[in-house]
Amino acid sequence: MLKKILIANRGEIACRVMKTAKRLGLRTVAVYSDADANALHVKQADEAYHIGPAPSKDSYLVADRVLEVAKLAGADCIHPGYGFLSENDVFAQKCEDSGIAFLGPLASSIEAMGSKTRAKEIMAEANVPLVPGYYGQNQDVDFLTAEAEKIGYPVLIKAAFGGGGKGMRVVREASDFVSALEGAKREALAGFGNDLVLLERYVDTPRHVEVQVFADTHGNCVYLGDRDCSLQRRHQKVIEEAPAPGLSDELRRDMGEAAVRCAQAINYRGAGTVEFLLCGDEFFFMEMNTRLQVEHPVTEMVTGLDLVEWQIRVASGEVLPLKQAQVSLSGHSFEARIYAEDPTENFMPYSGKLTHLSFPAENQGLRVDTGVQSGAEISPFYDPMIAKLIVHGTDRKTALLKLHHALEEVHLSGVKSNIAFLHHLSGHDTFVAGAPDTHFIDTQTDVLTVEHAPEEMISVIAAAAYLANKQNQANLAAAKSPWQSALGFKLNQAASVVVPFDGLNIKAFVQDRSFKLTVDANEHTVSATLKGESLTINLDGRIYKASALVNDEQVTVMFSAFVRTFDLRSKHYISQHEHEEAPLAAPLNGTVVKHLVEVGAEVAKGDAVVVIEAMKMEYTLNAPFAGTLSSYCFAEGELVSHGALLAIVDEAEA
Repeated sequence: MLKKILIANRGEIACRVMKTAKRLGLRTVAVYSDADANALHVKQADEAYHIGPAPSKDSYLVADRVLEVAKLAGADCIHPGYGFLSENDVFAQKCEDSGIAFLGPLASSIEAMGSKTRAKEIMAEANVPLVPGYYGQNQDVDFLTAEAEKIGYPVLIKAAFGGGGKGMRVVREASDFVSALEGAKREALAGFGNDLVLLERYVDTPRHVEVQVFADTHGNCVYLGDRDCSLQRRHQKVIEEAPAPGLSDELRRDMGEAAVRCAQAINYRGAGTVEFLLCGDEFFFMEMNTRLQVEHPVTEMVTGLDLVEWQIRVASGEVLPLKQAQVSLSGHSFEARIYAEDPTENFMPYSGKLTHLSFPAENQGLRVDTGVQSGAEISPFYDPMIAKLIVHGTDRKTALLKLHHALEEVHLSGVKSNIAFLHHLSGHDTFVAGAPDTHFIDTQTDVLTVEHAPEEMISVIAAAAYLANKQNQANLAAAKSPWQSALGFKLNQAASVVVPFDGLNIKAFVQDRSFKLTVDANEHTVSATLKGESLTINLDGRIYKASALVNDEQVTVMFSAFVRTFDLRSKHYISQHEHEEAPLAAPLNGTVVKHLVEVGAEVAKGDAVVVIEAMKMEYTLNAPFAGTLSSYCFAEGELVSHGALLAIVDEAEA
């Protein structure tokens, strides 16, 4: 067995790998950038080493620096996690050459699958079905345009290296092909260091089903069931489940055996995932991810296996613990990815400080994988994932209901999040009935992102939090002077307190051990206790639990998958959204990557003007009105802050 493991990653996957490594008795080594000096994975490791500045290209992607730290720390193995160096064949080879076990496949296997064009050739030889497309090396624009015409629109442009939706564009009209190609290539180059792309026929209503494979160094390979990952936005997975619903035993077996053929064709070792497009009863190979997947916990839940433990044992030279006939699945599992993003603004990523973060209690049927805690910073330099909420139930209906309720117990504030969106999604009738196709979120965005919060209920809970906090202050003062213990006391009158929420008229009348609250002309009897951020409310005889943050400026309430912040009238502030009406202002912290219009050129309303990159994705900003582009405020390559004006358009005279 290996003895000391370096995790060449950050965030929740680093913390998750450490959990298994420590259970097996391995010492753990973390690496961190400037931005992650106080990160949770650094705190949980036995040792931690600084490897560079915040940008990943200067830290987590510097293979030689990571190897240098591994040697310095005396690590005998490296787990790459996912992303960063996890599918870098050069790094894998350097590990092997240095005598350090790489907890992943051989460099040759990564190289074979790293190029999606080469992967398609191998799959054809292994008799795995393929989607029609162009997978060659010729990247001439005119040639690719002609190939797209041959394939027929809609066409999918996809980066040949990497994944996660980066460098991917769906093109439905020939007139949009060249600009989409340029954007995909820029994004691929920025994300993976290679702008090679391939073209495929775009299948309009597919499901995304993938198979978990595992192989050892003794010629054994098994598949550990399948997962449905069809719920996606911007080509990134949102909720995954295992097993994939609605598959016949025969289809499930055919996909599993095809995935094993894929792994055997490249002499695979360790954990890997073969992704398929499922169209009715037909399936087509998409790609193989030569690493542990973000969604691996749902497979662990239904198999009862620890896939990181298997990785460590395979890298130690052990035989796979199970043969195919011994693999069994039990129940159903879902994973919801909780992100710092705003679903109402096209899932715009958010960065900032997590002022509060709490999760439901973990148990055999509920698991939380996270790399952050209250007070942590969501950095603009990395993926904005906060946590993964994983549940298990005896069947799909039970598991999905458990996920729906568990999301109500995730409380966070300080940044925008997708919790309410996930809550809507997990309760949507179509999803409850079975796995929809990959376009479901796109077609249902308006329904899934609309606010369904019980406004009056939230207002009452916020008022209760404010009053409970005032009562706590009064009780504290009463320790010094009993005359201050009666909140809002007035001689011969009902004690009243105005709850000073900006824009709301809420009055509270003090009763014996409660308050009579008037909100929007409706009366409620409320009592509440606030201990830290935990709020317990008795509202008209019914008891509710929430979280609340109360200070001199705001009251923030987290209740039933919703977050609301109420400003107090005494607060003097400049709105953080002061640039909302300026379309050429940066929607988040990022880097200017492309000026699309020459200074002095005429633009029409809606014309693309400038492209910025943030959190590994590109965002195009458009002209707010017709006029002349008079100047750019930042050069290409410069960093910009949220709200910064990027370009100036002089409006044309009417």
